[in-house]
Amino acid sequence: MTSVSFPSHPFGSSISAEDIQEKMVQANSWEDKYRLVIQWGKQLPALPDALKQDKVKVSGCESQVWLVQRCEAGVYHFAADSDARIVKGLICLVLAAYEGKTAAQIQQFDMEAYFERLGLLGHLSPSRSNGLKAIIEAIQTFASR
Repeated sequence: MTSVSFPSHPFGSSISAEDIQEKMVQANSWEDKYRLVIQWGKQLPALPDALKQDKVKVSGCESQVWLVQRCEAGVYHFAADSDARIVKGLICLVLAAYEGKTAAQIQQFDMEAYFERLGLLGHLSPSRSNGLKAIIEAIQTFASR
């Protein structure tokens, strides 16, 4: 069996949740915010096909979303991918908030307030909102084990 290395990405390390909030606040319109989300999604590397297994699919998402995670020395790392570009961008926003954090930091982070500050909640379709919640719940569940 060949091992697949855990993918790295810039979210949570060189692109923080604070960076994302700052850029979203500066965006003048929903279209500008939408464009930013898509641009961040382009910076998320694709998961290797070997990692895109059914057991790492996030249920509750209308699009396909794969989420892998690991914990090293009490710090959690996540990598994810989607077949939908806006969902891929939304994943980046979540990863920026959770990547490299401890379980306590993940549990304490107020994701709803974060998305409220980003000005996205009123613009997401119900299916995207539900999918986003499913991704957040999957991460929080993993971090609570």
